[in-house]
Amino acid sequence: MANFSEQFDQHGRWRHEVDARLKDLADWLREQDLLDDGADERVRQLSEQLRSDKVMVAFVAEFSRGKSELINAVFFASYGRRIMPASAGRTTMCPTELGWDAELPPCLRLLPVHTRLQPQSLLEWRMTPEKWERVDLDINDPAQMASAMEKVSEVLHVPQEEARALGFWHDDTPQDNPPVREDGLVEVPRWRHALINMSHPLLKRGLVVLDTPGLNAIGAEPELTVSLIPQAQAMVFVLGADTGVTKSDLAIWREHLAALTGSSSARFVVLNKIDTLWDELSTPAQIEHQIHRQCAETARILELPADQVIAISAQKGLLAKVRGDKNLLAESRLPAFENILGHTVLGARQQMLEDSVKSVTDDLKSQASRTLEMRRREMDEQLLELRGLRGKNQTVITRMKQRLEQEKTSFDRSAASVLAVRSVHMKLLNNIFKLLSTTTIKQELSDLTTALRAPGIKLGIKKSYAQGFENLRGVVNKVQAVESEIHKMLDSSFRQLNAEYGFSLKTVSRPEVSRLLQDLSAVENSHLQYLGVGNMMRLAQPEFCEKLVRALLTRVRSIFEAALGEIELWNKASTTQIDIQLRERRQAYNRRIDAIARISGAAGGLDMRIAEIEAQAAEMAGFPSQLENRAHALLFTPTPAAQSAAA
Repeated sequence: MANFSEQFDQHGRWRHEVDARLKDLADWLREQDLLDDGADERVRQLSEQLRSDKVMVAFVAEFSRGKSELINAVFFASYGRRIMPASAGRTTMCPTELGWDAELPPCLRLLPVHTRLQPQSLLEWRMTPEKWERVDLDINDPAQMASAMEKVSEVLHVPQEEARALGFWHDDTPQDNPPVREDGLVEVPRWRHALINMSHPLLKRGLVVLDTPGLNAIGAEPELTVSLIPQAQAMVFVLGADTGVTKSDLAIWREHLAALTGSSSARFVVLNKIDTLWDELSTPAQIEHQIHRQCAETARILELPADQVIAISAQKGLLAKVRGDKNLLAESRLPAFENILGHTVLGARQQMLEDSVKSVTDDLKSQASRTLEMRRREMDEQLLELRGLRGKNQTVITRMKQRLEQEKTSFDRSAASVLAVRSVHMKLLNNIFKLLSTTTIKQELSDLTTALRAPGIKLGIKKSYAQGFENLRGVVNKVQAVESEIHKMLDSSFRQLNAEYGFSLKTVSRPEVSRLLQDLSAVENSHLQYLGVGNMMRLAQPEFCEKLVRALLTRVRSIFEAALGEIELWNKASTTQIDIQLRERRQAYNRRIDAIARISGAAGGLDMRIAEIEAQAAEMAGFPSQLENRAHALLFTPTPAAQSAAA
């Protein structure tokens, strides 16, 4: 049974192999002049996705549940020691992202917590690296790395008023506030966010690990809960077998994770520290019964099926990997969790990539096949035309040349109607660009953002949210209507052009808006956690609401921009067909006129030209099978599951 690291490595090799075969197909199409600009753009985007596709796994838990230890056990056991701090008590004090950016050296970057007092979003702070404290990492020195990682545990001691402004002190929920020292100061994290850049094999292959701290730190950072966590491909909620589901655990689940039921992310509940139940005075059957009972009770409280709660011991799993103790590793149950994590997360991610590869490959085959068919027809017509000139005198040949030149001139004039189609198409497309613009987003959410920024208690905020997202869905419906209008216009125009000029234009399926609506619903659901009665006091804080507004606008803008990218590709795929077939027809006229000119100027030129075209036709006859072979190799690249079975 492959662990998560092995499965992720196989997934990375599969992506690399698919990218290589995609390049082979694209290079061959380019050599045969069968790759138009629209298709070339889709190939580049797919290749970039295969090379740099990210898989984020977010670990969410209250303090002291063994979350950082689980990250060590799953991802960093090969270092032979802990990399993330995982001692008793509070360790990771700020949200921490582990990833790899080849343009940066291995380093730890830390954003000071007092940036929370300023209006900029986390995304904006990422664009100003000079505001982060940087600590370089020596990836060949695990001790130096572990020492550097200790910085994410650093704290400050500040007055209560400052803690309140930073979002770590709440008068309405005193039981959740940090303890007050004798000098009246309160402990808060020193850092707001940490970014770790490491050339770890898994991170280099596209894995991103998000380690989140406890309830207070999560709730104080709206961008984390309404944007970053919901975008993760998997969310791992860690509980302790020694504590069960505490009140703060339940608050994290209900406020930040349960609301994401409709998202595409996979959710796992891990009951950690089962080694605390390993009692030498109990039989293995009794221990198993206790673990099973704990899992069932956890599932009941969280309102989940029992099989969605996974019992493990991260500490024993890490120890077993470091020592190479297979028996202890099996007892820790860590491999079972890694297997489920790999199959669920990577399986879904790979299916998405396979669907993208199939869609692009089918479009490439379809476009190339239409162009090849057009060329074949042109060659057949030219051969028929030239064979009919055998035995004819110079006058007949000259007249044919004149007729072809007249046909070409007439075709060039008629092609103006194609430009008219494109003009109407671009006007409609510009309407979509306006609908999905930042200006439109701000207009449609203006009432909601005004309500959020209003001072005091916001009793009607749920209604404002509902209306704001209803406005956005209205925009999406308008986009769908314009898309439909463009599609109908192109279908009608393509039919006419096919009938008049013998083209083989085909309308491309328009982008589906269902995913756009799903993404908006996911954003809306992620905000609902802040609209309950328990958050009324927090929503009365201007600084918090400003962060909420910025997080909302940033997330919706990214969704609309992604939709615009798909629509632009659709536009290119539709319009470049016309360019290709106009070009092919003009080139065919030029070849025919050139052939007649060569025949009339040289003895024996007719038979020579017929032989050339016949040779070209014979060569082109093999193109469909070459296209099919390359497409088949791309579509049926052995998957990680097949690679594992073969191994």
